[in-house]
This record gives sequence, C-alpha cells and structure tokens, in this order.
Amino acid sequence: MNQESPEDLKRYVRQMRFTPLGVEGQRQIANSRVLLCGCGALGSVLANTLVRAGIGFLRIVDRDFLEWNNLQRQVLYTEEDVRSGIPKAIAAKAHLQQINSEVEIEAHVTNVSASNIGELIDSVDCIVDGTDNFETRFLLNDASVKNNIPWVYGGCIGAEGQTMTILPGETPCLHCLMQAGPPPPGTTPTCDSAGILSPVINVIASLQALEVLKIVSGNRDKTSRVLQIFDLWENQVRQVKLDQLCEGENCPTCHHGQFDWFTGKQGSQSAILCGRNAVQLSFPGKSQVDLEQLRDRLGGLGDVDCNPFLLRAAIDGFEITLFADGRAIIKGTEDEVVARNIYAKYIGN
Repeated sequence: MNQESPEDLKRYVRQMRFTPLGVEGQRQIANSRVLLCGCGALGSVLANTLVRAGIGFLRIVDRDFLEWNNLQRQVLYTEEDVRSGIPKAIAAKAHLQQINSEVEIEAHVTNVSASNIGELIDSVDCIVDGTDNFETRFLLNDASVKNNIPWVYGGCIGAEGQTMTILPGETPCLHCLMQAGPPPPGTTPTCDSAGILSPVINVIASLQALEVLKIVSGNRDKTSRVLQIFDLWENQVRQVKLDQLCEGENCPTCHHGQFDWFTGKQGSQSAILCGRNAVQLSFPGKSQVDLEQLRDRLGGLGDVDCNPFLLRAAIDGFEITLFADGRAIIKGTEDEVVARNIYAKYIGN
C-alpha cells in the first residue's frame, strides 16, 4: 500500500492508484448508494463488481428464485443455492456480505412496479439495469428522468449485447431511443429461443459497472454518450451516436414530462417469463401471505416445499411458486387466464 492511501481504504489500493480515480474518487464511491434492479445474469456480475469496488450501499431487487440453468451465466450462485430454493436476492446478499462486509446490502424479493418504484429509488445516486424485460426498463427510465437519477441500461441475447448510460437533462433517455415503446410480447427473441453465451454478459455488465463507478465517483463527464453494441461471435463492435435524438424534442418522457410507467398508466400486473413456460402474476396492495399456513392447506394436494421467502407446490401438472407478498409464478402455461385460474383455485382470490 502506498503512503497516501488511508488505512480504511487499503483494500482498494490498486483501484485508487488509477490516477483519474484516486483517493477522493474512492471516498465518493464509499459514500454512494446504488439500486440494482434484477440479480440474474447481468445483475449478479454487476453486484459482484460493485461490491468489490467498495460502493457504500447496494439495494438489490429481484422477483425470482434460482433454477439449474441459471448457473451457466449467473456468477454469484452455487448448486447449493439452487437446492435450497431461496430467492436470488437473498442468496446474492449472503454471498456479497462474505465478499465485502463493509458494504451495506439490502435485498428485496419483489417485482419492480409503479407501486414500489418510489420507495426503491429513495436516496440512491444511481440505478443500474439487470432486468430481462422492457416494461421494467421503461419504468426505470421514467423514475430516472422524473427524479433526476442517472441510470445505466444493459441487455444481452445470444452473443450480442448493448448498453447505454442515461443522464437526465444531459443525454437522450431510453424512450428517446425507442420512441414506439417496448416491443410487443413475442416479437423479439428470448434467451430460450436464441440462447445466451455468458461471455457477452460479463462484457456488458462490466461496462455498466464502470459507468456506475464513473457516476458515483464524481467523474460523470467521462461516461459514455453513445449506444454501445457488441456482437462477440462476429467480432463486431458498434457505437451509435445519440446526439440527434435530443434535437427533435419529441420524446414523451424527457421533453414532455409524461411518466405513464411511473404513474402506473402503462404496465401490466402479469408477465410471461422468458422461455420458461410460466406466467408471473402480481397483486399490488395485497397483504402478506402466511406461507406456512398455506403449506399445511396444500400439503394433501401435491408436493409442497416452503421456506421463509417462498412456497413451491407441484399440483395437477403445474408448479406454483408463491412469494410472501402474494406474487406468484405459475409454471406449466403461458396463458394468463389459465395462470389466474390456477392461482384462484389453489391460493384464493
């Protein structure tokens, strides 16, 4: 460790020796607060990188639990995490606390929605995207622009990935880039139909993490002002300039102050999950569910497992995963009507 490095920051000495960051930049990182939405493929790399870099506070929000096929690309998790049946956010927090006990980590097992986004962004300096759907991304974009909080978008499919940094008032937002709004369901490939290679996830998440570190260390002038697109299989890298998107002043979000996703005017309470033959059902405002009581009630109908975070039941050819907030994932159908009928039949209205 060099003589100028404070004792309390000694674990970050190699990072601080990067002159543009230095001790002062590391201090600002240590005082920063970041919201990570989604802790799957992108999110687990992001969380790992940011916690090792020494951010002060990380709020993780993820709605899902772990499955075996996650381990190919979701780097924080182990086989034991899958066997335990615990949600991703809880498993991530446990591992991250062992990586860096100095970072305050908050885990939320919930769906990011208009009903909770205000609470989730409270007191954060930056939002980073680890999600797998554009509805949530448009919600994050609304929250970012409305509340003047920078956010970093990222997405991957196959061997391709892209990322873009949004600085409200300085750069175009996601709605500027996608003026038609989120693509309709079924019109874009999914990780199940097109596959996914883990190296592209590591590339995109690493770029996202570096953008976050630039922002929270006081170096936002060094952030990328282009859409970066990578095709690792074809060895292609593109940078798309976005300046012209600001000139038209026709973005509903950043030019006209319409925040329909943030207010809940747009957005659904159900979602077909990427390539999993499953539907997620959400019930904003629903009271907490007594999982143990429900386990006893469903025990005679099929195989039922329960932990403090979720209940999983295999009944009549469907797999029902119920979270304590009443949200459920119904596996065995991609029909929302069927999924809601199963929920009503076994969980109740």
